[in-house]
Amino acid sequence: MKIVVTDGYTLNPGDLSWDSIAACGELVVYDRTPPAEFMDRCTDAEIILTNKVAMNKEAIEQCKKLQLISVLATGYNVIDVKAASDRKIIVCNVPAYGTDSVAQHCFALLLELTNRVGQHAWSVAKGDWQQSPDWCYSVAPIMELAGKTVGIVGFGHIGQQVARVANAFGMQVIYHRLNDKPTTLGRYVDLPTLFASSDIITLHCPLTTGNHQFVNKDLLQRMKRSAYLVNTARGPLIHEQDLADALNNDQIAGAALDVLSTEPPQEGNPLLKAKNCIITPHNAWMSKEARARILHITRNNVVAFLEGQPVNRVN
Repeated sequence: MKIVVTDGYTLNPGDLSWDSIAACGELVVYDRTPPAEFMDRCTDAEIILTNKVAMNKEAIEQCKKLQLISVLATGYNVIDVKAASDRKIIVCNVPAYGTDSVAQHCFALLLELTNRVGQHAWSVAKGDWQQSPDWCYSVAPIMELAGKTVGIVGFGHIGQQVARVANAFGMQVIYHRLNDKPTTLGRYVDLPTLFASSDIITLHCPLTTGNHQFVNKDLLQRMKRSAYLVNTARGPLIHEQDLADALNNDQIAGAALDVLSTEPPQEGNPLLKAKNCIITPHNAWMSKEARARILHITRNNVVAFLEGQPVNRVN
């Protein structure tokens, strides 16, 4: 059984081991696979493990031996699942591997917005404290989170963990998701109410055809001028020009983003130079612990498939 990893570097740059998957068959690992090289590398693969390398209908149809696609992530929008199903190819993913890591990064971004730790540390490194006439100073307003309202859009594993952390900070939690289920972690509200009522809004929903760029001018106009927006989910959930305009016009206080619509970002993305906008390079998921879980769950996906009892199927 030939197993090809199309883009393994971000998952395992060398600090983890592929051995558990190599034990399942003939394993070939590529750090990265340009589109032009996909067919040469994958035509004879029976199992493909991919993260961000897209597999459209044409690619799937040309992989004549392919039986399993296991995505090295939770999101599987890079795969034409219908085309795979038509070929009776099983598609699996890795659910719930990064709950704690993403929730932690969400609050790292939020705390940078409210406490400006990096900005103050840089100020001290430049010598500003040595020149200060006072024993303490602040280069930006500092917000206390206790008592503030956080609005969580999407209330799956990550959204719920964010709610738990927010509760520990003494925050008031409201949330919105398509299929509401009662919970003690927060109070359900509709989307317009969430955007109007929250001091912090954080996105934790999957990207679908129905929510592409749903955070647009209309919803941003409902936000408080003192409110912050955090996105550790998917970049295309936000209309980037509308958010840049809201930031540059002081319509909202700031934003912190771990994802953008195109990654790496294209030159001219309006958020790269937007006012009060913090951007990290889609690394909320990248703790060593979370990456190790991806490898472990992927190995289980492969083993279960080989045993005729596939798990974590999405088709």
